[in-house]
Amino acid sequence: MIILDTGATRALAGGHKTLNLLAGNMARTPGDLLRVPALCLVQAESQEAGAGGRVLAFSSVVVDDLDTAGSVTVGTMIRDGYGGADTCHALYCALPRPEFTGMSILLTDREDAYPPGVVAVDIDAPGMLGYH
Repeated sequence: MIILDTGATRALAGGHKTLNLLAGNMARTPGDLLRVPALCLVQAESQEAGAGGRVLAFSSVVVDDLDTAGSVTVGTMIRDGYGGADTCHALYCALPRPEFTGMSILLTDREDAYPPGVVAVDIDAPGMLGYH
């Protein structure tokens, strides 16, 4: 599962070349989706008008809702100092899930915002999509 945090969501909305290529490639592959945590979408839209709409225009992007149990877990993460609501929702989305057996990849512009053990990849890292 590939997750976009707030910074990656804003970058995609702003036309980030690599993320746009990724979203386009995933749109051509059935079942491949980019997941944007709802609180990351909220934060991106609050920082830049229209960002949410531009991101949701990609057919490969889906919003990862925050359900009741997730709300409690994200709230606990915030209280325990893992970051703001959007960062903690992205972290929650990266946790193992029964419906997804692989490892989650969290695309971000702030790798240092996430604890060790989370696969956080900088959106501007050389080779993110295999290009060097």
